[in-house]
Amino acid sequence: MQTLVFFFLMLTQTRADHPALQTLLTHKSLTHGSQMMSVWIEQKLRSTGLPEVHGDVDIGIGTIDYTLSNMQIVQSSIAGFTPAFVQGTGVSVKITQLSLAVTGGWATHFGIIHDGGSFDLQVNSININTLLEFSDDESARLFISIISCTADVTGVGINFHGGASFIFQPFVRQFRGQIADMLRQQICPAVNQVIAGVEEHLHQMSVKVAVDQYIYLSIPLTSSPIVTDNSFQLDMKGEFYSISSPSEPPFSPEVFDLPSTEDYMMCVGLSEFFMNSAVYSYFSGGLLHIHITDDMIPKSSPIHLNTSQFSVFIPQLSTLYPDMKMQVMLYASETLMFSFSPGEMSVHVPASAKFSAVQRDGTLIPLFRLDVNGFFSGNAQIQTQHLTAAFKMNNLTLTLGSSEIGDFKTEALEQVLKMAVNMFVLPKLNEHLQTGVKLPVPQGFSLSETNIIMKNGFVLILMDVEVTSN
Repeated sequence: MQTLVFFFLMLTQTRADHPALQTLLTHKSLTHGSQMMSVWIEQKLRSTGLPEVHGDVDIGIGTIDYTLSNMQIVQSSIAGFTPAFVQGTGVSVKITQLSLAVTGGWATHFGIIHDGGSFDLQVNSININTLLEFSDDESARLFISIISCTADVTGVGINFHGGASFIFQPFVRQFRGQIADMLRQQICPAVNQVIAGVEEHLHQMSVKVAVDQYIYLSIPLTSSPIVTDNSFQLDMKGEFYSISSPSEPPFSPEVFDLPSTEDYMMCVGLSEFFMNSAVYSYFSGGLLHIHITDDMIPKSSPIHLNTSQFSVFIPQLSTLYPDMKMQVMLYASETLMFSFSPGEMSVHVPASAKFSAVQRDGTLIPLFRLDVNGFFSGNAQIQTQHLTAAFKMNNLTLTLGSSEIGDFKTEALEQVLKMAVNMFVLPKLNEHLQTGVKLPVPQGFSLSETNIIMKNGFVLILMDVEVTSN
């Protein structure tokens, strides 16, 4: 169940048109998860206090009212924990031979006689069989419900210590039967309460997941959950929007199918649309621009933003505006576009750079605009639960877009720009990308085996999940 909760925590719940994000739990998530979940359940049980139990026992000469309190599970073990996908429905969970050792205090009331002491309780066999259904309601929200739940409790033993416990010991058989019945009656309501808690959490999750102060991610379900005998899959739109000016991009998601990934517990597929809508949301929000001044140029650079130095490339510049500082506004002229192919991701960067001369009073004199077409490629990987990447330049061209100072050739400037990108921009960018972005793993979980595979039109993120919280 905790493996499933991890999966659900990554989702939001409304219907959309086409999936750009697909997530899938494999059969390995159940087989491997059953082992770690058995350990997790045992750890949780040993730190769980039990509610008081009240009852009465007819001993022939009257009725003894009793209370069992301060109960604590001191030992637990599970012989079998077996989850399984049920095609078209959801998942079944079978727990067999869950045994508990419980200590606590007892108090009795028989007429005017009050007594008390401690007790040891052993439950040798608790069997639980639950079937969960995954569906979507009229608003296309992921919905989890319990179709069936049965519980059986046998092998209950209890020993009383202290007070007049020797008087009540002969009636242990009656105590055992009542306690077993009480436990059995409380198990399925407790399971219902757990599932209701998960469902309530899903219900409260926002359809809009804030990424930062500028954009948000919408992850609506595009269809009902897909459950087979070997997997559980959710398809989601996976589109980013600008918070200030949300709009649809001028491109649409392409259909893609997740391949078989039985070697991993979980698979996430991200299409090119997923990545490109993120870039478009920044672009449509007017965020892909930067003002560059000479103070931002490394002192070791052979070229600085000064009209006299730029006269090497543009002779008329020093004549028209001698020895003046320059400023550049660099911006994306169109949205950047990512594409995926086997083993590699590529990005097309269309940009423009407006150059201005800076007068003494700070006002700007427009000079010219250069248009840049850049093509880069790279790869990505997961290191210590961080998504990292590195890029290289494949090609870059520079053309004169407009000019207030007359025509000039751009070949020399293009070579300088290529050198600057390779020597300064890419190393700085890759240094930042190597730090990476921490993956959004919920508290209490960690990723173990991970892998990223580039495919035509989409990328796969494969992972195994471990429970870390005690």
